[in-house]
Amino acid sequence: MAQVGTLDFKGFIEDRKEKRAGGVDGGGHAYAYVSDRNTRAAFDKMKPVELAVAASVRFFKAVGKSDLLGHAVKVGPNQFPRVHGIAAECAQTLGITTPTVYIVNDPRMNAATYGTNDDSFIMVHSALVDHFSDEDLRNVIGHECGHIHNSHVVYLTAMHYLKVMASRWLGPLVEPAMIALSSWSRRAEVTCDRAGLLCCKSLDVATRTFAKLALGSTKLYAELNMDAFLAQYEEGKDGVGRYRELMASHPYLPKRVMALRTFAESELYKKHVGQEGPGLTMEEVDEKVHEIIKVVG
Repeated sequence: MAQVGTLDFKGFIEDRKEKRAGGVDGGGHAYAYVSDRNTRAAFDKMKPVELAVAASVRFFKAVGKSDLLGHAVKVGPNQFPRVHGIAAECAQTLGITTPTVYIVNDPRMNAATYGTNDDSFIMVHSALVDHFSDEDLRNVIGHECGHIHNSHVVYLTAMHYLKVMASRWLGPLVEPAMIALSSWSRRAEVTCDRAGLLCCKSLDVATRTFAKLALGSTKLYAELNMDAFLAQYEEGKDGVGRYRELMASHPYLPKRVMALRTFAESELYKKHVGQEGPGLTMEEVDEKVHEIIKVVG
């Protein structure tokens, strides 16, 4: 298997193409947002992304992994079994090996996936474990498992280190790669929101989790009216400020909610949760989602 990080990026791409053709690398998973897959395919021809990925993964293998895990505690059946069990359930749902999960002391409610496509791990902030129910965690960890399932990890790692570089006055140097990766990342998040929903099997749980993560508070969520919040977005969606989303790694929260509601109407999801009645094809879902998440046009 070709390895990224040894300057053999072309070998990595060829290896990924072979896997994609065989249908086992995540490139063709039925629930994945088609624009996520297409944008990643375009990366094969983009030199800034090629250089960013190769450099980032070399750094990750040499320094980054040890740095990220220096204050983390590994999850297992005999240590944090609650989280381990949820991760195992999500992995079984998506058909992947149970991922390596770590818990890190962090008051922010968040989780992230780092590494390479061959050596990845999920980092869960301690605040999530403290404040989220099992259902909520199943959605969050399922989302992160979606990144692994769809071979996103190497690009997420590149984005992580590019953001660090940009914060140290190197912004102009990394901007071309950051713009490309940010555009892809917004689409990748749509794919992984779907993975999280497939794992938790509840649209209410998934949208509740979105809101809690965005607010940073489980208490404030109790007072949030989601329909009023979505209406608020409609009032300002045509403003100039929407262009700031072009550099964002995630679609704005209302877009994620609306996109996931659309996926929940799909035949694929309805069959997954045992709902009766016809549903949208994935082509119909993706057409609607494209109109929801686009920034311009």
